Amino acid sequence: MGEKDRLARAAKDFIWNIVEIHSQLEEIHKSWAELLELTEPQWLILMAIDELDEGRGVPGIAVANKLGIHAGFVTNQTKKLESMEFLARDPSPDDARFIQMSLTQKARAEISKLSDKREALDMTMFDGLDETSLEYLNKRLASIAKNSRLASQKLRIGVL
Repeated sequence: MGEKDRLARAAKDFIWNIVEIHSQLEEIHKSWAELLELTEPQWLILMAIDELDEGRGVPGIAVANKLGIHAGFVTNQTKKLESMEFLARDPSPDDARFIQMSLTQKARAEISKLSDKREALDMTMFDGLDETSLEYLNKRLASIAKNSRLASQKLRIGVL
């Protein structure tokens, strides 16, 4: 087996590992969502807002970009989350045409109740990896993610 064949085999193995990880993460997110009586997309929206919010709220477009979903879907789901008292949606102080979203105390309390389970889950998922290994892996995955976006764009416009 030549070097090109070994690289192709390693790339296929990598892709199938990512498919498996993605599948398992979907199941995990679905389980977290069910505990809060939410849908998986609603759970992910809450997690994205929690991740992105630096104290001023988060615009819907930032959430859509983080999750790779349509901004209109984010708007629809965040209105539902607001009615469930998980989100506050307020006009942006910079431009009232835009909405800034933040988690409510109710959402923070419910997510906090899950923190011990989430920490235990993380310990299970990343067993055997130290901080340095995870940082290295994250840098490589970020590079692959960037390259895969480029490859996807090339495929879409017919360059590949």
